[in-house]
Amino acid sequence: MIYAVRLICVLIGYCFGLFQTAYIYGRIKGFDLKNTGSGNYGTTNMLRSRGLKAGLLVLLGDSFKCVFAVLLVWLIFGKSYGAMFPLLKVYTAAGVILGHNFPFYMGFKGGKGIAATAGLIMVMGWTFMLPELIIFSIVFAMTHYVSLGSLTIYLWLFLQIVVMGEKGYGQFATLTKPLRIEMYTVVLLLVIMAFVKHRENIKRLLNGTERKTYLTKKKESDS
Repeated sequence: MIYAVRLICVLIGYCFGLFQTAYIYGRIKGFDLKNTGSGNYGTTNMLRSRGLKAGLLVLLGDSFKCVFAVLLVWLIFGKSYGAMFPLLKVYTAAGVILGHNFPFYMGFKGGKGIAATAGLIMVMGWTFMLPELIIFSIVFAMTHYVSLGSLTIYLWLFLQIVVMGEKGYGQFATLTKPLRIEMYTVVLLLVIMAFVKHRENIKRLLNGTERKTYLTKKKESDS
């Protein structure tokens, strides 16, 4: 039964992940983000194409679908599997990210999962939210590369989960060693997927052609 619970968490997450905020917003406003900018259904492309308000809307929508998915899993399994709930959070978030990145009704071509991952960071608590926000803000302020900031916080998330997990800090205190290793493995796979999804961004970062992003449209640059 416990393995079925893991699968159910992933499936619940996947269903929530199918709520493509950028796609739905575009349909309402009469455009398809696939035909705009980078063609990616994500926060950065929406920000560049439609401005700060639209970008924030997509960020919040894609983040909170992960929060809502985890909340539903808690309502279903929280009492029965509370001791391993940190692991179930990660499985649920992984499902959301998979649904966001590979929505079946869009030919499995969605976003890159960064905003959905922000939802995972949110449900892990303020001890994750605060450092991740600070790290992203510093990297973005110094470089104006959203991709670099996103990949940096992904690496930090993995490192922080491992360190806090091994110390048995807070929510991780109830996890046995095998469950902690399982959680590290799932998060590591998410990190790898994020880097694969950003492979073109990484190439551009290395050769100096990655596009910078500014919060004010008049400063938008292709450099």
